[in-house]
Amino acid sequence: MQYRTLGRTGVQVSTLALGAMNFGAIGRTTQDEATAIVDAALEAGVNLIDTADFYGEGESEEMVGKAIAGRRDDLVLATKATMPIGEERNHRGSSRRWLYKALDDSLRRLGVDHVDLFQIHRWDPTTTDEETLSALTDLQRAGKIRYFGSSTFPAYRIVQAQWTARELRLGRYVTEQPSYSILQRGIESHVLPVTQEHGLGVLVWSPLASGWLSGAVRKGQEVTTSRSKVLPERFDLSIPSNQARSEAVERLAEVADQAGLTLIQLALGFVNAHPAVTAALIGPRTPEHLHSQLAAADTVLSADVLDAIDEIVAPGTDLAPQEKFDTPPALLDASLRRR
Repeated sequence: MQYRTLGRTGVQVSTLALGAMNFGAIGRTTQDEATAIVDAALEAGVNLIDTADFYGEGESEEMVGKAIAGRRDDLVLATKATMPIGEERNHRGSSRRWLYKALDDSLRRLGVDHVDLFQIHRWDPTTTDEETLSALTDLQRAGKIRYFGSSTFPAYRIVQAQWTARELRLGRYVTEQPSYSILQRGIESHVLPVTQEHGLGVLVWSPLASGWLSGAVRKGQEVTTSRSKVLPERFDLSIPSNQARSEAVERLAEVADQAGLTLIQLALGFVNAHPAVTAALIGPRTPEHLHSQLAAADTVLSADVLDAIDEIVAPGTDLAPQEKFDTPPALLDASLRRR
């Protein structure tokens, strides 16, 4: 396992980090399986576990808490808040009122008195940076969180938050968690240059592109991944973007074969090759999935392989732009761009 410094924090984290989104009902992963996954990950040198209150409305956090009991100090523990929890209108967002409640609930479920990294799951356009950053700064001073970060923020919001923190002398986001894979490279043109400029650690999610790069989605084979059952439109080959992804995967598989790698090793090695990336979040649903992904722990891609990938998917290109999660609200809601 390789390790890198998380931004400018001085904290060393493994370049493969364990994402716990699939723990519980979402991935149909039992507590015994989750504990086995955590055990194997830690044994392999993984030292960062990332979860969120939104995953199963707290179920993932509860399962992580049970799995790490007695070894809290051996790992970097991260969770997130902001996404809706239930129907109550104020049980969501980035207000001081909700972040205080959400964090206390997360700590209770995790069975710990603090988390190392508390992340804002999505930018909340209804709440000011001052409101959110002042709340996070106070939670940090209270010892409930060690650091705080953002997740899936547009580049301009990352910059704005950094400016607000400096202008008002508040704590700042020290990490960003964007979606990034060979098939979705758009952040190379805007988000990653900004994180490098401001010294943020970057924990990338979906490096296997929702299963497209796992080896389980190939031409002529029936798609049976758990994600395809939940979001079948992402794998419908009548959709042009999915056709483009399918064609790219077949060419990438050839590159992997020629390099003596699995498609998973190629995909994880690619995201970790970018100098702005600190770690790739893997989200195994079973112990078998974990072991296939841990095989990429020491993968280093040669320049020739990286060039071959660029020929298939150009730098800064998203093959499925409609699946981006950091699009400015005004591009999605016409009322926000009309006078």
